[in-house]
Amino acid sequence: MYFGVFDPTIIILIPAIVLTFYAQSKVNSAYHRYSAVRNRRGITGAQAARRILDSNGLYDVPIEISRGRLTDHYDPRKRVMRLSPQVYNDPSIAAVSIAAHEASHAIQHAGGYVPLSIRNVIAPVAMFASNLAWPILIVGLMIIGAGNYYEGNMIFNIGILCYAAAVLFQLVTLPVEYNASNRAIQELSDLGIIYIEETASAKKVLSAAALTYVAALAASVATLLRMLALRGRH
Repeated sequence: MYFGVFDPTIIILIPAIVLTFYAQSKVNSAYHRYSAVRNRRGITGAQAARRILDSNGLYDVPIEISRGRLTDHYDPRKRVMRLSPQVYNDPSIAAVSIAAHEASHAIQHAGGYVPLSIRNVIAPVAMFASNLAWPILIVGLMIIGAGNYYEGNMIFNIGILCYAAAVLFQLVTLPVEYNASNRAIQELSDLGIIYIEETASAKKVLSAAALTYVAALAASVATLLRMLALRGRH
């Protein structure tokens, strides 16, 4: 059994790797393009997020500035939104689109959106299990390499099950992100944060970002399939 660079099962990963690079290039291109386009109302990302949160009764959800580039997120544990400096202070199409997306996660949380609730529950378990997966898989391979095929494959199977938790997390994440993007466009339009003719540009920013989650799921599934292809080989 082998799990190295020359293992033919690595071919399984190639489509997912290509999709990942494509998704990353799309999101970078969309962000750079529309971060240079000022929205016609001159509303910053922070102002857009505040307006969306307040219009949904979420006055108590604060908006903080996070460190780093594109580190924007909503923290459901502390019920706080964090926007990167570029999004917080920028009155661009990209900034209000990203801010609206994160504000939509807060709306999902407040409304008990089921996929988000499931993701929040399984997130710590999935992270713990996926971190354990690779050490367990390596131990299994080492035992198989020593000639103990039954014990090694049994341990390898445990590693596969652990990694499956990461796949489940990515699977649940997909509808959460797409729903947040759809909500974001609706909120931006309904509250007059962007003009109708700016909607298409906002959609391009959010569609590019959503593609990264599709790529992440594809990479996780491909890796799991490769593990299954290697399972039982020696």
